[in-house]
Amino acid sequence: MAREPARPPPARREPHQTGVIQTLRRLAAGLLVLAFVSAVTGADTVSEVLPPKPGEVRVVALGDSVTSGSNCDCAAFPQLYGDLLHNRSAVPVTVDNQGVAGLDSTGLLQELDQRNSLVEQTAKAANVVLLTIGANDFGDHHDDVTSGQCTGDCVSDEYEQLTANLGRILSRVHALRGDLPTTILMTGYWNVFKDGDVAKQQYTPSGRIASDQLTVRTNNAIAAAARADDATYVDIYTPFEDSADITALLASDGDHPDAAGHALIARLLLAATPNPLPTSPRQGG
Repeated sequence: MAREPARPPPARREPHQTGVIQTLRRLAAGLLVLAFVSAVTGADTVSEVLPPKPGEVRVVALGDSVTSGSNCDCAAFPQLYGDLLHNRSAVPVTVDNQGVAGLDSTGLLQELDQRNSLVEQTAKAANVVLLTIGANDFGDHHDDVTSGQCTGDCVSDEYEQLTANLGRILSRVHALRGDLPTTILMTGYWNVFKDGDVAKQQYTPSGRIASDQLTVRTNNAIAAAARADDATYVDIYTPFEDSADITALLASDGDHPDAAGHALIARLLLAATPNPLPTSPRQGG
């Protein structure tokens, strides 16, 4: 809203008004300096995330839209897992869901490497790390794969990059955690693209086969990274694909879990979680 032009103050109040104006000017200058400093340092600064107190558990969920709960008006699996873990252990459990729709392994690695970022801080403070990443690494080849025109060679570069990134992501998590005991649970995927009735409608038969083959290959890379790092690989491919109707576990887009799918993932994660949680460094299960 536009302001009216300032009117001169009455003569008898001029000294007081002048003092106020000078004070306001000094305050304004100070605020400008503070704003400048904040602009310079703000990108690198985030409120400190405190580690769990003795007897408490802090969970961080790192990953893509599956982790964030996209296209499901429901609680995503990280929160459900936290509730299940609390019920099993009878200790306070805090969950930080850092899932980002569209995130690939390179993007997650960059977030972990960003000094004082929220992802870095929450990973540093968590004694349980949930990791779901990799499907979006192949997004540029979606049409080629799902039409059946892509052989394994067309994603070889992306697969190689994913394999390298998974190792770097795990190394970064350990570097942030130091010598603190940390449980890392890495999930695979039921499909890196769409599945169920939606896939049957949109993909060719050869495309569905190619998508499944790429999923198995991706899961193998995730499982190998987990084994090499003493983390725990959590298979969600088999429970989804062997279910009576996988469509019942998926949102309407066929690409993300629905409430039942998220609940299933949470239960699988809990079953893979050591009980009690480890007390020595680099122990995943």
